[in-house]
Amino acid sequence: MDSFQFHQLTREEISLLAKAGYAAVVPLAATEQHGPHLGVGTDSLIGGHIAREAVRKATETGRARLVLAPIVSIGCSGHHLAFGGTLSFSADTYLRMLHDIGESLVRDGFRRIFFLNSHGGNANMMNQAASDLVVRHPIRVAAASYWNAASPFMKDVLAANRGMVAGHAGRFETSAVMALDEAMVRKNRVPREHEELPWLFAGPPGAFYGVHGKLTGNDGFTDASAESSAEQGREQLAAIVDGVAEWFASVYAAMSEEAAP
Repeated sequence: MDSFQFHQLTREEISLLAKAGYAAVVPLAATEQHGPHLGVGTDSLIGGHIAREAVRKATETGRARLVLAPIVSIGCSGHHLAFGGTLSFSADTYLRMLHDIGESLVRDGFRRIFFLNSHGGNANMMNQAASDLVVRHPIRVAAASYWNAASPFMKDVLAANRGMVAGHAGRFETSAVMALDEAMVRKNRVPREHEELPWLFAGPPGAFYGVHGKLTGNDGFTDASAESSAEQGREQLAAIVDGVAEWFASVYAAMSEEAAP
């Protein structure tokens, strides 16, 4: 049993941890099409692994006291529905759901909350929910997508030219899935060539540019996966776990610099 897993704890144990100043970590993912070669649970598989191992690392080193809530495996994925194989909340429903999760954690006694996201379509609503919760309650909330939280640790991965990071169903994600559950990769359908859209992630950080039907690349994915490998995936995931664990630890320290309100 992992002592940090919300699902494995009793109500009394969770209440004691909340009272002792533990932070609740809420992983956010999606169930959506990932091209012709990856399972629709790709974001949940990758995001769940990163959240679990980063929480483990941050807690075992004693740098943060964290409880890992169950992963939210359906996200805000309306831009994938046209391709099939997708479950999605609308943006307003997703925002309300995140509010309710946060409100539940506050009622459970938590005064520190992290949201860790693994699907780009969730990010705006996640940040809004985090902001709303801080306005409503005397708590501390942090929110980030794993590629943002881990960015200082991903320089070597980025320099290795392994496709768009994290992209969508491209070389980066395909390698990660190969490392975690190779059976989820339909190797005979891995796209070897793909017309990339150079404008897809163009512009300064925080900017948005979209084209109808192309929000997630041509044919629902961003780049070819022919050069993917489990070895690349293991290297990528190790760097990301290190980066997210460091983010947890540094932000938890900042949350604890003064007595929690």
